[in-house]
Amino acid sequence: MTVPFRGVDFYDLDELLTEEQKAVRTTVRDWVSKRVIPIIEKHNLDATFPKHLIGEMAELGLLGAPLQGYDCAGMDSIAYGLVLQELERGDSGIRSFASVQTSLCMWPIYTYGSEAQKKKYLPDMAHGRKIGCFGLTEPDFGSNPGGMITRAKKKGNKWILNGAKMWITNATIADLAIVWAKDEKDTILGFVVDKDCKGYSTKETLHKFSLRASVTGELIFQDCELPEDALLPGVKGIKGPLSCLTQARYGIAWGAIGSAMACYDASVNYAKTRIQFGKPIGAFQLNQEKLAYMLTEITKGQLLSLRLAQLKNAGKMKPEQVSLAKRNNVEIALNVARIARDLHGANGITSEYPVIRHMMNLESVKTYEGTHDIHTLVLGQAATGIAAYE
Repeated sequence: MTVPFRGVDFYDLDELLTEEQKAVRTTVRDWVSKRVIPIIEKHNLDATFPKHLIGEMAELGLLGAPLQGYDCAGMDSIAYGLVLQELERGDSGIRSFASVQTSLCMWPIYTYGSEAQKKKYLPDMAHGRKIGCFGLTEPDFGSNPGGMITRAKKKGNKWILNGAKMWITNATIADLAIVWAKDEKDTILGFVVDKDCKGYSTKETLHKFSLRASVTGELIFQDCELPEDALLPGVKGIKGPLSCLTQARYGIAWGAIGSAMACYDASVNYAKTRIQFGKPIGAFQLNQEKLAYMLTEITKGQLLSLRLAQLKNAGKMKPEQVSLAKRNNVEIALNVARIARDLHGANGITSEYPVIRHMMNLESVKTYEGTHDIHTLVLGQAATGIAAYE
């Protein structure tokens, strides 16, 4: 019999939440339990994304949730963080979809787009009628996005785009892409590229062992013709894509805690019911130490995320603070997943339990949106004033 998920709140953090924030979390928690968890293992095994859930996420107001207007829910940062926490409790691929749609696609249109672009795209994206992807990473430029070689050349009243992007979530199902490219002066510009633009094609990335219930692919631009108004007019330079990544990393910090919670919850239930040597394995000191570690690190991650959300709500959040939370929370979530896999013994590698899926997913989450090592250097620069990656 499956034990209902009740959450992890060792420090009574619920006392710091508003009734509205708790209601949002409860709604998404119940939806994940009823609609995601029963099907996600099969999608993971089949390497398919449950597209039928997109409309349901939209109905719940989860796409573009923190944005104001344009049919978006206008959630505060804490409520939105709780949304992503619960989505990733289901699967990192589900949270990734919502994060890409919201932070990497809708947010740059909302922040840097023209009013015409906002009206054209945002309501349809909020309702799940249009899906977005974010084209920044290239085959030869991941941690150094400023080295990109994708080019945008102005020709009359059009832009001509040439290049390729890799490791792009939603690539082959997206109706539009937010693409970053350099112009003839090496200035980084952002564009909204509709999927039917001439010279634009996509290719799915196959044979993944991680994020299998998520669509990943390549974006290819061969003399891709864009209308003049495809340009995002409100930003130039590396600030554009990096500011989008800051928004997405904020969500990852919350989401990773959801994965850790799922693994901890499964481990507690397993430790209470798995009998060895005549008693539950949770009665042994070694396994209690594992559970104590999980509970401690999850609680610390919750406190980090909550404070980060408070700073974001106040307009005081700094990119390096996001780096600290993303770096810490993903690392501890991966550690929790690995320990949970160990605690489950041989059962831990089967799809009967969620731990190996979360463990494999978190290997990708640790890498994307800035690797663990890059965020280490961001914090090193914050401490010393010296940029070690330059």
